[in-house]
Amino acid sequence: MLLNQTPETRDSLLLRLADPADHEAWSRFTEIYRPLVYRVARRHGLQDADAQDLVQKVFVSVAGAVDQWSAQPKRAKFRTWLHTVARNAVVDHLRARKADASAGGTTANFQLQQLSDNPVNSEEVDQEYQRELFRWAAKNVQPEFEERTWLAFWRTAVEHSAIPVVAEEMGMTTGAVYIARSRVMQRLRETVTKYQDKSDDDQN
Repeated sequence: MLLNQTPETRDSLLLRLADPADHEAWSRFTEIYRPLVYRVARRHGLQDADAQDLVQKVFVSVAGAVDQWSAQPKRAKFRTWLHTVARNAVVDHLRARKADASAGGTTANFQLQQLSDNPVNSEEVDQEYQRELFRWAAKNVQPEFEERTWLAFWRTAVEHSAIPVVAEEMGMTTGAVYIARSRVMQRLRETVTKYQDKSDDDQN
């Protein structure tokens, strides 16, 4: 993963989430975490509409509980805590389905058993966060580059094709491919750093 050194989300941003009226903080937060929570829900068997509803419920829970998380002297990583909140919301949803036989209790029973057999894995959550942060940064950065520059980066850094092979196929020198890849990676790192640091700047 290109962004395997991404830091934890800034505490200053997380503390602002306690204020539902802080739309700027919530907008920045949901850019990364909405897709992450949605995938947690889908991974546990929820259909699209149910997963979308669950995302909303999770963020309501986050708004109400983020102060409790920040007050814990030995708190878990925020991403692990958020995954737990999402997982509990999935459990509540499945229990409601289980109670309603017409909604398919057998499936709900099976999914609940799967959840109990698979506790929260903080490493998996971190990897998911890094993937989502990369997707977000790539979406924002790609328009800044010519198509050939971006393709040279993507083929070598993401698809892991050999640089000499990509250079020959694209009619570029190996040096030009290295430069293209380096330029894009540097811009991605800058974009990620800006995402991580902007909340601190807002406090000054």
